[in-house]
Amino acid sequence: MKMNFKVSFYLRSNYENKEGKSPVMLRVFLNGEMANFGSTKIFVNKSLWNNTTSRMKGRTAEVLSVNSSLDSISTTLHAIFRKLEDDENLSLDKIRSYYSGKSREYSTFLPIFDRFIENVRQRVGVNLSKASLQKYSVLRRHFSEFLSFKYGRKDIGLTELTPSVIEEFELYLRTIGGCAFNTSVKKMKTLKTVTLYAFRHGFLLHDPFVNHRFHLEPVDRGFLTDEEILRIANKDLSIERLALVRDIFIFSCFTGLAYIDVSNLTPDNIVTLDDKQWIMTKRQKTNVETNVLLLDIPKSLIAKYNHKTYRDGRLFPVLTNQKMNSYLKEIGDLCGITKNLTFHVARHSFASLITLEAGVPIETISRMLGHSDISTTQVYARVSPKKLFEDMDKFIEATQDFKLTL
Repeated sequence: MKMNFKVSFYLRSNYENKEGKSPVMLRVFLNGEMANFGSTKIFVNKSLWNNTTSRMKGRTAEVLSVNSSLDSISTTLHAIFRKLEDDENLSLDKIRSYYSGKSREYSTFLPIFDRFIENVRQRVGVNLSKASLQKYSVLRRHFSEFLSFKYGRKDIGLTELTPSVIEEFELYLRTIGGCAFNTSVKKMKTLKTVTLYAFRHGFLLHDPFVNHRFHLEPVDRGFLTDEEILRIANKDLSIERLALVRDIFIFSCFTGLAYIDVSNLTPDNIVTLDDKQWIMTKRQKTNVETNVLLLDIPKSLIAKYNHKTYRDGRLFPVLTNQKMNSYLKEIGDLCGITKNLTFHVARHSFASLITLEAGVPIETISRMLGHSDISTTQVYARVSPKKLFEDMDKFIEATQDFKLTL
């Protein structure tokens, strides 16, 4: 027998909060029976409410957010109904119990977040890095602080985790949280990973990120010119720690390896093919293979630090990333370089200047850098003034025989 199920919303018109808004109430129908499920905890201006559609009128950001949240609640209830519809004893009370979380393992979000983090913790060293664990742990702290700041609460119910909450959290990150635009977008993507985990495991019955769009602003990735690289490489540095950091930085300029991948290099990663030496490894960040031809400069640097490493089996005695970047600032000052010098600038320089200006196909560069998506490599496809002048000279030479009769 087919069961009839319906969800509707109405306003509690005899009550207004301090902002003059009325609460949206929830009503559920099952086979002709009706039950009030109480407030949705969403408040709206009565003048913008449409009784026919049970939604707000208009296209403002607030209207779209509220309607999206109501759609999410409706979707959750319909998912509960589909899950339970084969139950011969299905009733509105049973649906209410499941909706309120009383019949589920989890009824609030943060315990699920903790379960997800524990899952990540167990995978560290297997197929995830400590950085991944830290990323999710920091996000969990941000979200907990957001709940306290915005709602004065320590947790939030699964049915309350609506698109409007997601939007409020993103706004919090960009304002109170002090995150840059792209940083906040990346954190929101990370949060979506957690909600998808909750959805796949049946804890969350709706997608709070429905219709949410992620957009990163273009970033000008800093890189060094060949003259700047040579200035750093040839600088006489009497301080041993600065000389060490400079050498490892230059090594990355000529190999494109990220900090952690240089740190993890061992002699086993140096492979000889056709009388040429290659670095063959996997990026820790993406687990994608990266193959780079070992040029004379990085070869000489490996030889320089042979038997000098304090880490068993490693090619270089690499300091912490924080110390490396701190010392690079000193090196930049000593070399008269005003750019923000960080270790990752070496990787950008390898991709942007040395390889692209040498005319290496972007597919090859992507493989050398160990990118999982070629669109990531395309970020580096910039044209420097030097390259522009060289290409224009080639264009002039190619077109010098063209004659026009006017």
